[in-house]
Amino acid sequence: MALSRDVEEEDLKYIHKKAKEEFEALSNHTLLFTGANGFLGYYFIKSIIAWNNLYPEKKIQVYALDIFLKGIPEWLSKKGIQVVKSDVTKYKLAKSKKFDYIIHAASIASPIFYRQYPIETINANIQGLMNVLEYMVKKSKSKEEVKGLLFFSSSEIYGDPLEGNIPTPETYRGNVSCTGPRACYDESKRFGETLCVNYSRVHNLPIKIARPFNNYGPGLRITDGRVIPDFANNILSNKNITLLSEGSPTRTFCYITDAIVGYLKVLIKGKKAESYNIGVENPEISIIELAEKMKSIALKHFGYSGKIIKEKSADQNYLTDNPNRRCPQIAKAQKDLDYNPEITLDAGLKNTMLWYKDIYK
Repeated sequence: MALSRDVEEEDLKYIHKKAKEEFEALSNHTLLFTGANGFLGYYFIKSIIAWNNLYPEKKIQVYALDIFLKGIPEWLSKKGIQVVKSDVTKYKLAKSKKFDYIIHAASIASPIFYRQYPIETINANIQGLMNVLEYMVKKSKSKEEVKGLLFFSSSEIYGDPLEGNIPTPETYRGNVSCTGPRACYDESKRFGETLCVNYSRVHNLPIKIARPFNNYGPGLRITDGRVIPDFANNILSNKNITLLSEGSPTRTFCYITDAIVGYLKVLIKGKKAESYNIGVENPEISIIELAEKMKSIALKHFGYSGKIIKEKSADQNYLTDNPNRRCPQIAKAQKDLDYNPEITLDAGLKNTMLWYKDIYK
């Protein structure tokens, strides 16, 4: 059975193969990554560490900024990674060194947690972003201009798309509540895009926007509260898989390696002041179908014998404003970026389950 190390090694090779041109563009440059200890930071930074080991003459110098509430993880304590323990809303970026590229991923992305911490979520998504944008403006007036900023928006900016808008293109304006329990995240990401577009246009800044669609895989904590780690937690605890809904909403799920490749392509090849959906168009499956698929994988690889059950969430807002369908149209990313995700849902879920099994044993 593959261990987490085996899964990660193969995944990192895949990322390097699919995004070699983008890694070459980042070589011998500095990169600031905010929210480095989050899900996206895990494979992003690990892929750079692996690249630096393979090509020391093409080193990418990473500055990993995060609040690190639970301490700095061992995997970040690597040669060539400069750890910056700070809150992105308060960090004095204007007084820091020159960064050639910036990836702004600092946020609270899990619905469980952003509903608990709405003000903190808004601050991270707006004040943190403003800090980064003002830094770019300052550097643009010198000879130290930033070559590219990648802002992580969200598929949540579309809200609950109306019929006829699925798969959802970047041109869809959304069907979003501005006062519901998810609004702190959805609306602050929407405003974040507005900030990015206007700073880019007014100051001629190379700002690109990614809209992630249901990424999953190694690095996503099993306690995150999203559906795949929740089901994995049930399975590895030898409990029944618990649905907190009827299981009818549908999603497409994009494995983290394809997602990272897409984000690198947005950063390097994306057009200024434009947004790109990063995800997969199929299969679009219901949550109960996802549970069945994970149950089948767990039976085959772990001898899991649990059932799928339904319970009502103790959180009365758990399903409020939850989109019924979420599926991206990725034609724009395919055309502009040559983005072509390849990892099947079965393969991605298997890797994820094996990784969880080893990491959380």
